Order: sequence, then C-alpha cells, then structure tokens
Amino acid sequence: MTRRLLLIICICCGYALQAVAQPTPHLTLSITPDSSLADAVRQAREIRRLGQAQRVTIHLAAGTYRLYEPLRLRPEDSGLTIEGAGAVVSGGIRLANWKREGRLWVTDVPDFNGRPTDFRQLWVNGRKAIRARDVSDFEQMARIRRVDKSTQTLWVPKQSVQKILKAPYAELVLHEMWCTANLRIKSITIQGDSAGIRFHQPESKLQFEHPWPSPMTPNTGHPSPFYLTNAKELLDEPGEWYYDIRSRRLYYMPRSGEEMQTAEAIIPALETLVEVIGTAERPVRDVTFSHVGFEHTTWMRPSQKGHVPLQAGMYLIEAYKLRPQIDRPNNHKLDNQGWLGRAAAAVEVSYGEQIDFKGCRFQHLGGSGLDYVTGCRNGIASDCLFTDIAMNGYVCGSFSPSALETHLPYQPSDFREVCQGQSIMQSEFYDVTNEDWGCVAICAGYVSKINIEHNTIHDVSYTGISLGWGWNRDLGCMRDNRVYANLVYQYAQHMYDCAGIYTLGNQPGTIISENVVRDIAKPSYVHDPQHWFYLYTDEGSSNITLRDNWTPEEKYLRNANGPGNTWENNGPQVNEQIRSNAGKK
Repeated sequence: MTRRLLLIICICCGYALQAVAQPTPHLTLSITPDSSLADAVRQAREIRRLGQAQRVTIHLAAGTYRLYEPLRLRPEDSGLTIEGAGAVVSGGIRLANWKREGRLWVTDVPDFNGRPTDFRQLWVNGRKAIRARDVSDFEQMARIRRVDKSTQTLWVPKQSVQKILKAPYAELVLHEMWCTANLRIKSITIQGDSAGIRFHQPESKLQFEHPWPSPMTPNTGHPSPFYLTNAKELLDEPGEWYYDIRSRRLYYMPRSGEEMQTAEAIIPALETLVEVIGTAERPVRDVTFSHVGFEHTTWMRPSQKGHVPLQAGMYLIEAYKLRPQIDRPNNHKLDNQGWLGRAAAAVEVSYGEQIDFKGCRFQHLGGSGLDYVTGCRNGIASDCLFTDIAMNGYVCGSFSPSALETHLPYQPSDFREVCQGQSIMQSEFYDVTNEDWGCVAICAGYVSKINIEHNTIHDVSYTGISLGWGWNRDLGCMRDNRVYANLVYQYAQHMYDCAGIYTLGNQPGTIISENVVRDIAKPSYVHDPQHWFYLYTDEGSSNITLRDNWTPEEKYLRNANGPGNTWENNGPQVNEQIRSNAGKK
C-alpha cells in the first residue's frame, strides 16, 4: 500500500470519526424530586462542554424540589431548558411535631442548613397564614395623632398599644399615601391618653428624615392608619401565627377544619430560588423554564433593618429633605434626596439574553416574583400565573443604581446595562402586593422596548402597571415601550395616589393603547379618597402616546409632565371590540 493511499484512508477514517462524534441536537435528562436539581444542571453543563449535545432539557417529574441555596445558572448553562408540569421549586421547610396548648398549636422550628431559621411567612395547606396583628379588618386600624421628627417619635392612641407594651419584637406598619413602612418598635412611652413610639435604626432615621411619602396627621383630615404585628399578645384570631425567635417556637391558631397533626405547614428559608448570572461580555443565553412552579420564599430585611420604601417597594438607604431646594433646568425644583435598594425576588436574572418563562407559577412568595434586574434582552414571560406574592409580581429594569440619586436620569455609558426587548404577556396577576401594599403587579423601571401585552391584573393593593422611573424630564435610557391590551380591575385595595396604568419619565416612542382599566377598590382609610385615577402620567412623563384605552370615565392625571405626550380617544366611548379584547386570552 502506497503512503498516499494510506493517507487517504486515514483522512477518510478521520471524517468518519468526526461524523460519529457530532453532538446530537437535543438531549433530555429526567429527574425526580429526590434528585438534586443543581447536580442535574451541572450534568447538563458537562454534556454540552463535552460536545455530546447542543441543547439539553432537564425534565422534572411532578413533585417538590427543595433547595438549600439558590440554583445558579451561568453562561456555561446557555442552551438549557428546565420543564415539568406539576414540578415545584421550593425554598420552604415543612413543619411537623405539632402539640396543642389550649387554642393554639405549637411546634419547634428546626435549623436550616446549620443555622437557626427566621422567616416572615407561613402557609398551611397551601393557604397563607396571618402574622399576628391587632386588627383582622383593616377598616378598623387606629390612626396616628402626631409626628415628632425632632425626637423621632410617633404618637398614637394609648389604647392601641396596650397589648404590646412588653412585646420584644413588635412592629408597626404605617400607611403613608402611596407606601407602607415596616418599623421595628424600640420603646413605648405613655403620656395621658397617648403613646409615643420610638423605633430601631436604621429605619427610625430614614422614617423621620425622608419627606416623601409622608404620614398624614389629623390636620390633613385623613390621618394615617397603622396596624401592629409580630407579638404573641396579638395572636387571637384563627389563621394567625407568632414565632418566638428566642425560644424558636412557632404558635398557630388553626382555622376551622385544619388538623395540624396532618396539615402541610411550610415556612420559607430562602429569599431567592433561582439566580441567572451573566456579565455584559458573557451573558447567559437561551434558557427556558417551562411549566415550573416557584414557591416559598421570604425577605428578611424588614425584620433586620425595617423597610421604608420610596415607591413600588424600592426601599430607601438614605433620604432627607433639601433646604434650599436644587434648581434643575427643564424640571421642577427638587426638595429631597434619596438612594435606593431593591428587595429580593424568587427568580432573579442579570445579564441574560432570551431567558424565558412559559406557563410558570410564581406563588407563596415573601419578596417579589420574577425580576429581570439588569442587562437583560429579549426575555419572554408568557402564560404565567403570579399570585400570593408579598411584593411586586413581575419586575424589570433598573430603579436607579444604589450609587445614583434616584431623581437623576439614568444614562449608562454602557447601554448593555439596560433591559431591552423584554416581554410580559398573556399572564394573570392577583393577590400580589399582599404585604407591601405600595408594590405593583407589573413594575418596569428604566427599560427600553419592553412589551407588556394581554395581561389580566386584579385584586392588587396599589397600581396595576407602573412604567418608568426618575421623576425627571431629561432624556435617559427609556424609549419605545409598549403597553397593549391589558385588563386591570379591582386595583388600589389599600393605597391611593395610584392608577391602573402609571408612568414616570421621558420615554420617546412609548405607546399605551387598547387597555381596559375599571373597578377601583374603595378602602375608607386612604389619605385622599379622590386621589385615584385610571391613567396617570406622573412627573417627567414625556413623549408618550396614550390611545384607545377604555375606562368608565376620563378620570386621568397629568402631573408635572414634560413635552410630547399625546392623548387620543381614551374613555368610555372606545370601541367595544377593544374592550372585549383586553386581558389574558
């Protein structure tokens, strides 16, 4: 055999070997709840790294996949699908060994991952229990009497605090125009028929220095209501619970028909279940979650540092009033400064491209639901359910980086930071914002080309859809956003100064069209009973078109708007076909 013929044979054999080694287009791994989801993700990563498949699907059998830390997906996990009808990813601990003590049932809370467990939620047989509070009906909340900023003291009726004078970890939840604040009580001083309450730091300084939102005092005609929580002395209604962190004992008063020896009682141990973590240079690409449930998270900052939000649950890190005010060309003078933080979400995505959620369920959550935090592109959330969520349902985009004063326009030099081309569509939101009443169902901040389409939103505490940020007319990174054919009703269950659809900031090319907003709730305790709207373009809103939106009447607010807004054919005269087409189909 000549050397030339041998070379040809070797080359041919090489081609044959290459053909055999070509990866299959798609490979599926199937796992059960007693398997590790993190191990399956690593196995899928290795399959792709070794060239055995171009794409891998992890199929989850029905059941609960409990995590001891968040599942993290990195750029090496690009090209992954995780699917499983009936599968639930959970950050919860199931409680057992209940014992009866009079009307209460008691159990010891186990450690989680080697540490004592702390939490702010409890679910019994899939239903959220109530953290013990002084009122079962919020219409019966007491009202504040005065605010003393010099001593950082809130004065309230004496009788409202009688039960908690010796409670070590009681909290006061204060209603403030468009937000609620969670304030940990440090001391109570009785003077006559009033009680002066002081709070722990850092929330005390924040609460008494920041000007907006403010608590309403009696001279306004609508003094702010409040309720008290997290004291065993308040545990007096079926469905309420209290956790004594010192003894690590959980007390619960069952609802009718609940048998605690056989009930499924779950507390959350994690704040986040899934983190998708890329970089601007190496984003995570092409990951899909299909028909997966995400359940049982908490968010512990209110227990550790209080919670004083500015708006939409974005909490203040530092804030104070300005004297003299700042002159801002092209804008109103600015009378306050604020820097913000962001609550945890069950699923968080940073620098991801085409990170999709199809037919997923976000429920029983103590923070927010799904959060595209920064640098995300073309991700789609469709046919999802968001319910029983403490804070925001769907969140997207920046709400000012922590180093940027929140009234300044966000103009990053690297536009890859901006969430672009995202979609939330054909999804339903209800009973979200059920702890932080100032949160919203769909919360989009500094975003570009977001598509919010055919969603149904109802029974939420405040606004339905919030789009934009910054309280500023200057051009930033927002543009070409779309809010189309959504249905919003029974919103504002607890807070006013709100709307079914609300905007902030300069957003050239943004179109809000063919939506239906109706049936606002009527809580008696809001700060101004007339200050609610169907559509609301707030400070700095500019270059936005609002067209063909059906509302029962033209109750709209244009507050400190910039130029270029167009209002066309909005109100009860809008075509019936548009009205019937709105919402999830």
